[in-house]
Amino acid sequence: MPSEGKVREHAELIVNTCFTVEQGDVVTIITDDDHAPLARVVAEVAAEKGAWPVIMNNETQVARCLGDTLFPMAPPRNLHDAMLAADEIIIMTNLEWANRFAHVHAVRESCANNVKIASVEGGMGEWDIKVQDILDSTERAVAAMRKLEGVRKCRVWTPEGTDVTVSIEERPPLQVTPIRQRGWMMGPLPLWGEVAYASVENATNGVIAVTGNMLGIGVDVVSSPIYWHVKDGKVVKIEGERDAQELARVIEGVPNVEVVAEFAFGTSAISPFGSPSEKGRIGNVHFAMGDNKNAYPGGQNSCRLHLDGVVRNATLEIIEGGSGGYIVRDGQWDV
Repeated sequence: MPSEGKVREHAELIVNTCFTVEQGDVVTIITDDDHAPLARVVAEVAAEKGAWPVIMNNETQVARCLGDTLFPMAPPRNLHDAMLAADEIIIMTNLEWANRFAHVHAVRESCANNVKIASVEGGMGEWDIKVQDILDSTERAVAAMRKLEGVRKCRVWTPEGTDVTVSIEERPPLQVTPIRQRGWMMGPLPLWGEVAYASVENATNGVIAVTGNMLGIGVDVVSSPIYWHVKDGKVVKIEGERDAQELARVIEGVPNVEVVAEFAFGTSAISPFGSPSEKGRIGNVHFAMGDNKNAYPGGQNSCRLHLDGVVRNATLEIIEGGSGGYIVRDGQWDV
């Protein structure tokens, strides 16, 4: 059980370092029942800065969406309006729901409205984190984006069976690091660090073996690999055991879900394994099926779902364009 002092310390990190909340700011805090006590501490810290925090408990929608991946993710009108009126939107809910919520149009509208928006990872009050960890993760992301300038194609492979090529030609990067800026697309914080791209929708080919977190199937880590067989940008076959069968059931009949829409890699040395947070860990690459139009620069695919799958212990090599080389090699940072 985290101490009150640690919870308060991490609330200050969120408000002061990650969101840099200022006097007079309007802060919309979206929460659920499990995270409401922590949301109140964050609101208290924001109020002490002279801001105007409002907590909106969205438990009903969160619970229904977690029980049914096809339940609408778009926020109700009162929450939508509160998002558009905010300077900062701090999302303190179940992290799987928050990751899926990142792909609704209301988030895109909020970013266009120059808001700062992010979700807060689980374990507040128990994190082993320093401000320097955040700065290091950010520096890695910036260095990797610089190395990927002008790159057309990358290859990712792992010992577990991933071997896939993906195109990011003319697709701008999305920097998902903990110190938020106005207008940046939503991402988790403070442990997470990531660089993401809208993969060119018809150009991914090969096999993706998901070995870590897989959104949408109700588990933190898959019990055995899920193999996505990809041709010309579309998942044409899913193979594996129980978790693979559940993923196939979740996506059945959903228009445009088979498109491999996102390609991303972690830049944080402290993102924990065993939850959606592991997407931000160095050595992990993730791909997503479904939507990339609402969240990723240049994305063309619209879908009601966006489901990430993590590939652990990856090698990521630049194979066309740019100056060549690696981003990670055998799970180790190599920029």
